[in-house]
Amino acid sequence: MTDTRCVAATGAKLGEGTFWDVKHQVLWWIDIFGRTIHRFDPATGAQRSYPTPEDPGCLATRANGGLVLSMTSGFVFWDPDSNRFDPIVDPESEMEATRFNDGRTDRQGRFWAGTMVIDAKAEPRKIASLYCLHPDLTCRNVLGGIGCANGLAWSPDSRTMYHADSHTSLVRAFDFDPASGEIANGRTFVDLAFMEGIADGATVDAEGCYWVTIPFQGKVLRFDPSGKVMQTLEVPTDLPTCCEFGGENLDVLYVTTASLGRSAKELESQPLAGGLFAFDVGVRGLPAVPFAG
Repeated sequence: MTDTRCVAATGAKLGEGTFWDVKHQVLWWIDIFGRTIHRFDPATGAQRSYPTPEDPGCLATRANGGLVLSMTSGFVFWDPDSNRFDPIVDPESEMEATRFNDGRTDRQGRFWAGTMVIDAKAEPRKIASLYCLHPDLTCRNVLGGIGCANGLAWSPDSRTMYHADSHTSLVRAFDFDPASGEIANGRTFVDLAFMEGIADGATVDAEGCYWVTIPFQGKVLRFDPSGKVMQTLEVPTDLPTCCEFGGENLDVLYVTTASLGRSAKELESQPLAGGLFAFDVGVRGLPAVPFAG
């Protein structure tokens, strides 16, 4: 049985954006609707929180110090010591119906983040996109026609990029050019319709297997590179949202969760909803790469 523990009972509204800081051996993550950046130190168990002026989407450390984030108003640099936010670019400044959501760095140090349609109850509109922020701070729209960008990850050799639209049941795979960041040959990697599921945040382990959180079903699934289910984790709450490997040996899978939309009665049966969980899953992950800009 997989060892599971809640390492930070924060009650986040919408935990997301996991990033393992190899240099400082801490996990960064966010609460989108709680407008908070969290920093968890597994060596001490210390959890530190920083307020944000608007909804954050995802983050990564920077090679030059500090962090880079996607937020409601686009890409920003952030200094934890001063809590200063410096804008970089807002590629959707003319679009009030979207916000930034899932993202991460590729292994070449580019920072990727996708957007989503804010009002999930409105008539579905595929107006969101996936963006790449290059180290020279140029920003490129890589993929359009998205409802809710999620599930971003890369194979260990950087030749395959995985991406999901959570307004569908599909996780797609793309051929990826590590030198240019260009994608091609999009095709279905996994169709979660078999379990009436959708994909949220994801990561890839050192063996090339894809781990993805399945919200509303309380599961994290591991797929091999052919799309075969290899492992299923049960999360002690129904809304797991993002995952990343961390720890000294990169052998701990951290999973964020959400308490959003859960009544007091529902929370009685899952009191740790919104917490950060750690799973010992028996495999190692790959080190997250700081943004090179």
